[in-house]
Amino acid sequence: MSQAPTLPRTIAPVSFTGFSRDFSGFSKALGDSFARYGFAVISDHGIAQAKIDAANEAAKRFFALPEDAKRRYKLPVSGQRGYTPFGVETAKGETHYDLKEFWHVGRDLPAGHRYRDHMPDNVWPDAEVAEFRETVGWLFGALDEMGLKVLEAIAVWLGLDRHFFDPTVNEGNSILRLLHYPPVPKDGPHIRAAAHEDINVITLLLGAEEAGLEVIEKDGGWLPINPPPGSLVCNIGDMLQRLTNHKLPSTTHRVVNPAPERRGFPRYSTPFFLHFNSDYLIETLPSCIDAQHPDRYPTPITADAYLQERLREIKLA
Repeated sequence: MSQAPTLPRTIAPVSFTGFSRDFSGFSKALGDSFARYGFAVISDHGIAQAKIDAANEAAKRFFALPEDAKRRYKLPVSGQRGYTPFGVETAKGETHYDLKEFWHVGRDLPAGHRYRDHMPDNVWPDAEVAEFRETVGWLFGALDEMGLKVLEAIAVWLGLDRHFFDPTVNEGNSILRLLHYPPVPKDGPHIRAAAHEDINVITLLLGAEEAGLEVIEKDGGWLPINPPPGSLVCNIGDMLQRLTNHKLPSTTHRVVNPAPERRGFPRYSTPFFLHFNSDYLIETLPSCIDAQHPDRYPTPITADAYLQERLREIKLA
């Protein structure tokens, strides 16, 4: 009897140049990676590295501020804006909080918008880090635009109209999270962020300076994600998993500490959580239901109701 093939130890990057040169090939490669792993690595994404670096430096300057200065920007957690200190976010089912602090930037809305009750204005540490608003605000826009392009490829892979997702996310409660994991002792805990799945539609993650991101494989083992420099890691979130009846899986992932000799270094990363519009009804796509795959979610739910339910589970609402 032949042995089942083992999964490769890396996820092959998909070049974003295919978006304009061979869209059908790009869509297939990206969708196939998502279907197998829940994750994909996108190289040659074209987002200006100098501007990414400027946003990251602004974030580092903020996190280096005294604790009392940072806490001036701590807002009610349900607002999903501003600063969240250490000791708050806790993965579902875990008792110990993750070893991180972070800053949230969201979408700006005009006065009187119907989402204003749960999508408030951003706050900015202008007095402490003058360049923060410009550089980090730019990064939010760049990743929001890239997310739409990734969704175009996903739509085609699913057999939908290429622009199916455009009106479903154009005013979504998307979040750019600036993350800081501090150094830990060499004999400190193994996990910086416990195993979890993302709540949203898709997540875009620019490469972290320190290793640690791992995803669970189909055989139950953990696969380190070490993307080439200048690439983008993208994963499926629970909202899209639900919409596609698990045809596109939201894969469990975690952040572990690096080798002991690197534990004296902080880790910074910038995930962008792309969300549906708050009143979008997440209802299983008919094309993702058949006799072998009955509808797992016969009761639809709005994106905001789902978000609030999940945020409560991780102590962010």
